[in-house]
Amino acid sequence: MKTILAVDGSDNSYEAVHVMKYIARAEQLTLLHALNVPRPAYPEMMMVPEAVEEMYTALEQSMREDGERLLDRVQSLLPLHAGPTRKHLQIGSPAEVIISMAEEQHTDLIVIGARGLGPIKERLLGSVSHRILTLAPCATLIVNGPVKAMKQILLPLEGSFDAEAAIRFLQLKPFHEAVELTLMTVLPSTEPPWPDNAKAAAASTEILETQAEYVESVAERLRAIGYQAHGVAVVGTPSAMILQQATTLRSDLILMGTRGRKGITRFVLGSVSHAVLHKMPCPVLAFHS
Repeated sequence: MKTILAVDGSDNSYEAVHVMKYIARAEQLTLLHALNVPRPAYPEMMMVPEAVEEMYTALEQSMREDGERLLDRVQSLLPLHAGPTRKHLQIGSPAEVIISMAEEQHTDLIVIGARGLGPIKERLLGSVSHRILTLAPCATLIVNGPVKAMKQILLPLEGSFDAEAAIRFLQLKPFHEAVELTLMTVLPSTEPPWPDNAKAAAASTEILETQAEYVESVAERLRAIGYQAHGVAVVGTPSAMILQQATTLRSDLILMGTRGRKGITRFVLGSVSHAVLHKMPCPVLAFHS
């Protein structure tokens, strides 16, 4: 598995480094730091161009030296099983730099610490983690705080596309130690099209049982490739039920697909995965489905 660990020196960035102890040995691990060097804020008309460029060059050099020290420190903190590493320091917008490198290296997983702007700004503008989640060509693990374990994993499934994508990703054996998977499908609660409450209850029960059988069949496939897994089916609002179940189970990770809205529509309106990210009680690993 090819992995990019993107770091910026924030607390959550160092937590992302800590999470690598729970991630399987990488075929190639790239430590990446993007330098978003700001131009001097002084009015250029009041300064000669040479002075402006000299200030920019000095700032870039200082940030580059800090970045190199950061990458050296991150490398020293990696677990012994992390795999062969190489360090990259690039100038540019962090999200664009990370996505570009992931595409270039055919990366399987990006690991990054969350640095949000708050729910409103994130929905309108997108933070680095949200942009990567939406645009990256591979799975993305977003770390939002201290991680003490990576044992209990909640895997919500929206349908067969999610299930097949989850199985493909889990076949990569992304975790360093054995994990326990709780597969979860959510049946949205809706008003029945008929007034007969008995018929409505019977129909809902039948649908829920069918969903439970399906999610358990997916769990059986995962058990066949070496995972501990079981399935549950519940009724409610998907994002709310995912968060509730993660809290109840004290999940160490939410593993979920990102199938849904694309592009600017997704940034403005959000999706189930984005709604979960705004309130996630633990890290989220999003795979493409």
